Amino acid sequence: MEKSRATFGRELGRDLHLDLDGPGGLRAALMTALRDAVRSGRLTPGTRLPSSRSLATDLGIARNTVADAYAELVAEGWLCARQGSGTEVAERVLPRAAAPRRTPGPPSPAAAGPRFDLTPGTPDVSSFPRTAWLAAARRALTAAPNEAFGYGTPAGRPELRAVLADYLARARGVRADPDRIVICAGFMQGLGLVSRALKARGGAPGRIATESYGLHFHRDVITRAGLGTVPLPVDAHGADTGGLAGLDHLRAALFTPAHQFPTGVPLHPDRRAAAVNWARATGGYILEDDYDGELRYDRQPVGALQGLDPDHVVYLGTASKSLAPALRLAWMVVPDRLIDRVLEVKATGEWQSGSLDQLTLAEFLSSGAYDRHLRGMRLRYRRRRDALVAALAEAAPHVHVSGIAAGLHAVLELPPGTEQSIVQAALWQGLAVHGLREFTDPAAPAVARDALVIAYGRPPDHSFAAVLDALLRALPPGD
Repeated sequence: MEKSRATFGRELGRDLHLDLDGPGGLRAALMTALRDAVRSGRLTPGTRLPSSRSLATDLGIARNTVADAYAELVAEGWLCARQGSGTEVAERVLPRAAAPRRTPGPPSPAAAGPRFDLTPGTPDVSSFPRTAWLAAARRALTAAPNEAFGYGTPAGRPELRAVLADYLARARGVRADPDRIVICAGFMQGLGLVSRALKARGGAPGRIATESYGLHFHRDVITRAGLGTVPLPVDAHGADTGGLAGLDHLRAALFTPAHQFPTGVPLHPDRRAAAVNWARATGGYILEDDYDGELRYDRQPVGALQGLDPDHVVYLGTASKSLAPALRLAWMVVPDRLIDRVLEVKATGEWQSGSLDQLTLAEFLSSGAYDRHLRGMRLRYRRRRDALVAALAEAAPHVHVSGIAAGLHAVLELPPGTEQSIVQAALWQGLAVHGLREFTDPAAPAVARDALVIAYGRPPDHSFAAVLDALLRALPPGD
């Protein structure tokens, strides 16, 4: 009885793929196919095979052919047959591959891999609200209309777009109609859609202005769409938007106004106004990446730039930082004169987010669970940032944190000329970190600024104290 219970979950049903095209007749071909399946590991030891009657029916051959093949493979030791338990794959000791030769000496930290990853881009995924999300998914699935199980539309589920319009107006000051919201499978897809829509306008080769500090793959998305990029300097007041008017063939400008990535500064109100004025005067667009816009800890988050001029600003948001990247849920609020071109591009075969995940997020938002989750995460991330700042003040006062208290990362200003050596020292302490130079546009003028970009939001709570200790050991001693 115990053996039967143990093998029941591993018993093969009707779907056993066997190629019987080999030479020597059906019995020989069946034996060869079964040997190959065991040898390759497709059929593991202890797996219970279909009965001879069932397999014969599936393969369209005589039952005696299968029974004879089973019997011969039992005799060879490939299979075993027990009274009342059917036929199973026998326990076999397969030859072991020769172990690769190893070079003497201790492994390097890079070879062993870092113990903690502090590179930005991912939240603390262990904090994903599994119970609340599951409850929302059950409610959403119960209420879902039948047509929600079809292929969907390029714009996304109307339920989510309606809820997002209300939430973004309330929480981010975004002026949006559900018909101007497009659901995307991540920020990069949204940026690619807008870039291709702008390219489709034709005319002279166009460009998009980007911040001199940022992510290289955002620039890559733009260039793959057929547009060029040009960097705008970033200082303590954010991107220098006053320089937009002097750039030729500019169709749009991409900013992170709430919390510039990675420097951590907000876009100054005067520069916000200058960006909007440029867009109005030229017919261009501002692409607003609302990176970390909901995660400010020292005051109420600054409202979205889109609220100043919905006709010239494309607002892009995502659930990747507030919930989890695995959801592949993001959204755009697109001006009226651009929405049709964006939807035309998305209808050409672009990947769509799953309808059921969209319905779940709609329920998660409308039930208030999203607001409760955000409040909890703000408190958690603020405590981590405060702990980081306090630890530096005590053990490394010559290293200070720049930028506002917001988001999932902090910038640690370093003594001149030390960035690369500290990145290597951090690796020896088991930390994967990036220096600020990793995020600098190669086309931007060189700036002599050494800093670390530390994703304090990434490690789980239970390891954060160890992360801080390792980071402090990697930093240079003060004078």
